[in-house]
Amino acid sequence: MTLYKKGAFVLALLLSFLGAGQAKAQELLTLEEAVKIALERNFNIKLSSNDIKIAENNVSRGNAGMLPAVNATITNNNTIQNSSQTRADGQVNEVNWGQGSTLNYGVGLNWTVFDGFAMFARYEQLQELQKLGEANLQQTVLTTVGDVMATYFELAQQQAQLKAFDTATVISRLRVTTARNRFEIGKAARLELLNAQVDFNTDTTNLLRQQNLYRNTQIRLNQIMARDVNTTFRVEDNFNIDDQLTLGQLSTLAQEQNPSVKAAILNRRVAELQAQQVRAARLPTINVNTGYNFNRNRSALGFSTLSTGNGLNYGVSASVPIFNGFNQRRNEQNANVLINSAQLQIEQINQDVTAQLASAYQTYLTNLTLVRLEENNQRIARQNLDITLEKYRLGSITTVEVRDAQLNYVNATVRYSNAQYQAKLGEIGLKEIAGNLTL
Repeated sequence: MTLYKKGAFVLALLLSFLGAGQAKAQELLTLEEAVKIALERNFNIKLSSNDIKIAENNVSRGNAGMLPAVNATITNNNTIQNSSQTRADGQVNEVNWGQGSTLNYGVGLNWTVFDGFAMFARYEQLQELQKLGEANLQQTVLTTVGDVMATYFELAQQQAQLKAFDTATVISRLRVTTARNRFEIGKAARLELLNAQVDFNTDTTNLLRQQNLYRNTQIRLNQIMARDVNTTFRVEDNFNIDDQLTLGQLSTLAQEQNPSVKAAILNRRVAELQAQQVRAARLPTINVNTGYNFNRNRSALGFSTLSTGNGLNYGVSASVPIFNGFNQRRNEQNANVLINSAQLQIEQINQDVTAQLASAYQTYLTNLTLVRLEENNQRIARQNLDITLEKYRLGSITTVEVRDAQLNYVNATVRYSNAQYQAKLGEIGLKEIAGNLTL
């Protein structure tokens, strides 16, 4: 067995031991499961879904003012009073504590049959508001899924770094044991043992800090998924970076699917429909009404002590605005300004999306290059550590060189995992901007 193969075998045993211990301690959470749980439980998604239900309920012809209003009314008034009545012939009639009552009840219908077409504009506006709510829900879902994926791969990054720190700790523990044995038999100075102990304490501190960071990130992901924050788990190590994204394709998708772009276009349409309703106030308003009424009047004194009546009533009313202090013109001007503002918002959002894509895509390309570079560096550092460990076992290398190999391996692993994470984060960000974030 060559020197490199022996060292690789030693390091492989250490890594397999660490991996097996972690696998037994925690269950595996896949990315698909994390996203599914978040879509089912996330509070922001549930709140946005409730807003959608309200918007759907609001889309009705009655809410737009197209349907008649029917009301049933009943009025019953009673009186107790002293009354005096002098007739034309001089006769005086008096009643003390006389009781009287008036009873009216009926059903009435009032229907606006024409209001300058404002009711049709309102109905279409309600439909557009429903679509606006759906765009907001899509934005919430995209943001939530993006947060889940980013946090999930942050855990994958920290998990890889945790293994590197754990490996360094195991190697340092081995160095302490070896240095103590050598010191006890007189083959090494006490300084070697002390240096090994200091390195072991340093690696243990780094490991504890990384474990704390990893646990806090677990809690954050559990919070996004809206489940018990104390749940422990491990994630998959494979980043699966999509390196085939093109800026042209992403730009096309963003114009078609980006929720912010959709919302801006819908807001402009809502403003246009609001302007139609404002202009409708220049036209006549026509109402029809009908109803059935019953009334009964009873008094203790008078020519008629009891009278009743019932029957139908119907009619038509119309109103035409003539002058309202120039408020109509002012309202129309304001409505047109709102349309212009909505159009400016569309242009602003398009420019923002274009700038975000261009910047994020450049960073994404740089990170892909860094991934390839750091992958090669990590492989070289791994080979160097394997050879160094074997030489250390044979006693042909100093502890300083072992420590250098340790640190090089840990640093290379950390940089490689960081590069993978940043590249994956860039991919997620680009797809989120494009409105096409999928697993």
